[in-house]
Amino acid sequence: MNDGTAPTGTGWFEDIAPDDAESASEAIADGEADEPRDWPALAVESGYADSEDEYYDQLREATLTATREAVRERERADDKQLVHAVRAMDDAERTANELAERLAEWAGTLYDDAGVGIEGARDLADKDPQTPVEERVVSYARRVADLADERDDLRAFVESRAPALAPNLAEMAGPVLAARLIALAGGLERLAKMPSGTVQVLGAEDALFAHLEGRGSSPKHGIIYVHEYVRGTHPEHRGSAARAFAGKLAIAARIDHYSGEFKSEIHEELAERMETIRAREVAE
Repeated sequence: MNDGTAPTGTGWFEDIAPDDAESASEAIADGEADEPRDWPALAVESGYADSEDEYYDQLREATLTATREAVRERERADDKQLVHAVRAMDDAERTANELAERLAEWAGTLYDDAGVGIEGARDLADKDPQTPVEERVVSYARRVADLADERDDLRAFVESRAPALAPNLAEMAGPVLAARLIALAGGLERLAKMPSGTVQVLGAEDALFAHLEGRGSSPKHGIIYVHEYVRGTHPEHRGSAARAFAGKLAIAARIDHYSGEFKSEIHEELAERMETIRAREVAE
């Protein structure tokens, strides 16, 4: 944002009513000047403000309004929406599983065939209650099933949106893991600016801090462990696999952020690298 003016104007406040904070914020955000000028004096001279103190009050209100709008725009960005979606999906899954545990304990006192987990909740939701207590249990089961359905819908949304936002990252990590990496980083831009070593341990912050405090070994991987490239590699070579995978993920994030073009060669290079790492297991 600049306290500036268009080339032919007297200041960013030209033709703006003193009480029009929205127009003032747009002028502050979009304006520019070739060189500094005595803007407070010009504001008083033009009648925009009665005094320099009032000018600074108006400037403060305009810059605050412009900043709030900039924050709103960033929050509306596609990567932020993906972050909200994957976090909501994880919240829904965690909550549904916790409620399903409580439901199983309660339903087990009423039904001999009461199941456990989400599927047990779905079965209970289909029952025809015969007593007031059973009505409550079945109603509870339906809420759990609905929450699990919402989790499934959110996953479908993430799986459809991640490839459009980050095609290389989604192809390499899978849509859900890609979305979680973006969420852990705080956005695609921040992920794109991270070194591969940081990408490698995203999600293992607690273990990393413990290591830095001398209370544990250095983590070899964070959330990327869930991917077959890491989890499916022999423990002895898992560190190498995690480094190779994180290195290509960092490159994929940069390509997605700065160009958005799908680059098949980086995926081929990663597949070849993983073959080399896993070939060590056979050779040994």
